[in-house]
Amino acid sequence: MLEVMTRLEELRRRHAAAEEGGGAERRERQHKEGKLAARERVELLLDEGTFEELDKLVQHRCRDFGMDSQVIPGDGFVTGHGRITGRPVYVFAQDFTVFGGSLSETNARKICKVMDLAMKVGAPIIGLNDSGGARIQEGVVSLGGYADIFLRNTIASGVVPQISAIMGPCAGGAVYSPAITDFTFMVADTSYMFVTGPDVIKTVTHEDVTKEALGGSMTHNSVSGVGHFIAQDDADCVRMIRELMSFLPQNNREDAPRKVCEDPIDRADRELDSIVPEESNQPYDIKDVILRVVDDGWFFEVHEHFAKNIVVGFARLDGRPVGIVANQPAFLAGCLDINSSVKGARFVRFCDAFNIPIITFEDVPGFLPGTDQEFGGIIRHGAKLLYAYAEATVPKITVITRKAYGGAYCVMGSKHLRTDVNLAWPTAEIAVMGAEGAVNIVYRRELAGAGPEARAAKIAEFKERFASPFVAAEHGYIDDVIEPHETRLRLIRSLRMLETKVDTMPRKKHGNIPL
Repeated sequence: MLEVMTRLEELRRRHAAAEEGGGAERRERQHKEGKLAARERVELLLDEGTFEELDKLVQHRCRDFGMDSQVIPGDGFVTGHGRITGRPVYVFAQDFTVFGGSLSETNARKICKVMDLAMKVGAPIIGLNDSGGARIQEGVVSLGGYADIFLRNTIASGVVPQISAIMGPCAGGAVYSPAITDFTFMVADTSYMFVTGPDVIKTVTHEDVTKEALGGSMTHNSVSGVGHFIAQDDADCVRMIRELMSFLPQNNREDAPRKVCEDPIDRADRELDSIVPEESNQPYDIKDVILRVVDDGWFFEVHEHFAKNIVVGFARLDGRPVGIVANQPAFLAGCLDINSSVKGARFVRFCDAFNIPIITFEDVPGFLPGTDQEFGGIIRHGAKLLYAYAEATVPKITVITRKAYGGAYCVMGSKHLRTDVNLAWPTAEIAVMGAEGAVNIVYRRELAGAGPEARAAKIAEFKERFASPFVAAEHGYIDDVIEPHETRLRLIRSLRMLETKVDTMPRKKHGNIPL
């Protein structure tokens, strides 16, 4: 972080007197609002001295509404390529000091050019968004420019990583390009996204809402799920993007970059042996499990504030990036619901598209019951997570820490969905439903009028006969029942064994995921 702040001060001094973009006065206004100028953002994002700008002299072609006298080289967008930790990336940044960062025909072509180049050479695309939307004076050609960008976002999806940073306003058609990309960063207090703004909403529906409440960073990170990360300011946003990039490959034909691992692979954390409470209805934080298992206790969480009953993010094992998917017993008991199913499915599909192994920590009592969930389509949305796991061909390893009940057992990376290695802790309970509920159904007549001792005995018997992980292991659905402190070593050994894994899907254009 200190390195980023030092570079930031140098960039501010360098650009202070430069007559670029909308000029020094508008750039200073950006700074007072807590925002950096477009070129400052680009240069801070990339390795020092690596940025090569393209189309710096491009000008708009609009000659109506007095636009012919307002010609600025570059037309408000900065595009080009550079490097992040030595690896090539392509980048575009919207300059709010030029016509409010509005999209014109010419700068849409600039973006399309760098996106086409990125796909040809197999390098990530990073967009730094700060725009009021389509340039009204240009009419349909500006809208056509958006459509050209959307097409390339779609074609590039699953080919190269696409990252969007919302660093100012993002309204109307401008929101759909970030929505198609893989990860969206937002900046607290200065960025927002919406299809229609507060004024239009008030006119049409008579709802009174602020920009922040409608489309601010926390709204989209915690309520809508559009945003994946919240940064405190522009410099923090750039730092987080660089951190994310360290986990990602350049394209879908390469593996993610590995780091030298100084954390012993056989490190055994005995605290794991007692981390799951004895009472099955008591919560614990699954992040404590993740941090004790992964390299150096470092977990880069994605979608932290959205659907907290499931946890997703990146970590390393043996220096190799992996995607983590975990039920969170500390929130809604780890039940799967609509939002968590969609969140998990999207992350699993990203990892599968870019050759990142998937590690699943499972503690799920089932799907969340209720009319809101059923009417909202939990069947359809839950099927997305099922589909994503079944479709994924990357190495998949599942560890059941406690509950694996009902259909949720099937969905969360079960052996039946082509998961390669399935492990369970001795505390695991694998059954159609919890022992208490099952006993109420199976032994209803037998226990009628019986005392609590008899019922407790039946519950214990049911757990032993039907819910024990050893029963699942006898059927081959669990490969081994391990002590919790062995988890790190067993995961790393499994990853090494699966390093050359090749799996395929039947030849087809694409499947029909239940969207």
